[in-house]
Amino acid sequence: MQLSFLEPLLGRRGPWATVYFDPAPHDESGAKRRELVVREACRRLEEEGADTATVQAVGEALSSVTPQEDPAGRVVFAAGGEVVLSCRLSRPPRAPIACWAPLPRLTPLLELAGEDPLCLVAYIDRTGADFELRGAAGPEDAGHVEGRQSPVRRTASADWSERHFQLKVANTWDHNAGEIAESLRSAFEESGAEVVVLVGDVRERPAVLERLPEAVREVTVATEHGGRAAGSSSPALEEAIEHARREHVQRRVDTALDRFRAGRSDTGGPADAVEGVPALVAAAQEHRIETLLIRSDGPELATETWAGTAPDQVAVRRTDAQTLGEGDPVAVRADDALLRAAAATAANALSLPSTDGERADVPTGGLGALLRWTHETSAA
Repeated sequence: MQLSFLEPLLGRRGPWATVYFDPAPHDESGAKRRELVVREACRRLEEEGADTATVQAVGEALSSVTPQEDPAGRVVFAAGGEVVLSCRLSRPPRAPIACWAPLPRLTPLLELAGEDPLCLVAYIDRTGADFELRGAAGPEDAGHVEGRQSPVRRTASADWSERHFQLKVANTWDHNAGEIAESLRSAFEESGAEVVVLVGDVRERPAVLERLPEAVREVTVATEHGGRAAGSSSPALEEAIEHARREHVQRRVDTALDRFRAGRSDTGGPADAVEGVPALVAAAQEHRIETLLIRSDGPELATETWAGTAPDQVAVRRTDAQTLGEGDPVAVRADDALLRAAAATAANALSLPSTDGERADVPTGGLGALLRWTHETSAA
């Protein structure tokens, strides 16, 4: 997950109100439930010490969230009587989250909005293609391309003139495959999509695929379900698209974990990856974090650290924070402090799935990082 969108939160001192909100279904009972959830979130903020102006701003923002525009909900960050940032979620929180703390509560955002790769779906036939973006906000038109419209159909005759006609048909197919591939490449780059799904004509799909640039071809999959014609969508096609998105996320996680295992040092020698709060805090102070890895069930996420106004003013001990130039540091959660520091240095963050038998507690404590440059660790 790229963290640049968090920039409005970085240079502003708290405390912060953070609410992760799931809108109820769009019916009468849903409207009543939304009202109750908003009221409860505001009550909780007040109990934790939030000021009246900030609570009122949060309540107004949450009341404007609708299931039509934000089916999975939104997160609201507010301080000083105003909403500073509001973001759409790609999946609803399992339970409402409302807290008042020195820093914005950022970590749930990775799981609820971070792993939602945009998918560019290309509906192809032998005359052209329609492009559609799929993400948390639902389907969105991404353009279309039309190639030569004739000739596009072959005949079964063995007559010389018919064979000549069939050759012209094949040339039309090839030409159109090139046109579609070029338009698909352009749509992929302009849309910010991370994965591509080819849908439609069984002959044209591989012809388009082989004409795509390697970087696009590597993230492209094809499905036999569906087509370009209206009404050709099906549950099987929807599942194929979601499967492609899930597989892309899994490959990203696998690649990061492989790099992490290869990069960490158990001997005190040079390391390209670190784990544990003290090592991560040191990396954050020196702007060395390239990708922050967070496992939501990690026991060290809530470890007490100390933070100042500047994002890189983060320390394991209060006295350490003061030596960094912060006269009045505050106690904060390690995960939120590290995420804020990572965002300030254009680093990325990746949410890892819960521990299992093959990846038992990797990284240790649930927090780790891939580094921008090799670091000389010190032996214990």
